[in-house]
Amino acid sequence: MDNFLILIREDIAQVSNLSEVEMQADIEAYTQWVENLAAHDHFVSGEPLEAKGKYMTKEQVSSDGPFIESKEVVTGFILIKARDLDEAVELSKTCPIFKGNGGALEVRPIMKY
Repeated sequence: MDNFLILIREDIAQVSNLSEVEMQADIEAYTQWVENLAAHDHFVSGEPLEAKGKYMTKEQVSSDGPFIESKEVVTGFILIKARDLDEAVELSKTCPIFKGNGGALEVRPIMKY
C-alpha cells in the first residue's frame, strides 16, 4: 500500500457563513468518513486547518490568509493508504465534501525516494 494526500479545498465564504448547527453536522460527517477509512485500514492521519496563514515566496511573505486572491482555501488534509492512485480516488469519492455546499479534493501520491 502507498500513501496519498487528500487536500480538502472549500470556498472560504461558504465555510465562514456556516451556522453552528451546520458546522457541527459537517464535523460529524467528516468524523464518520474518517472512522470508516480507519476501519478499513486506509486512514493514516489528518487534521482540519485554520483559514489564516501566510503565503510566502523566496523574496517575501506576500500576504496574510485567508487569501483574497483565491476564494478557495485548503481547509484540511487526510493522509490515506491505498493500492494505487485509482483506489485513492475511489476512497476520496466518499468524502462528505461532495454531499455539501461544494468544494473539491486534490489527491496526490506521496513520492517515494
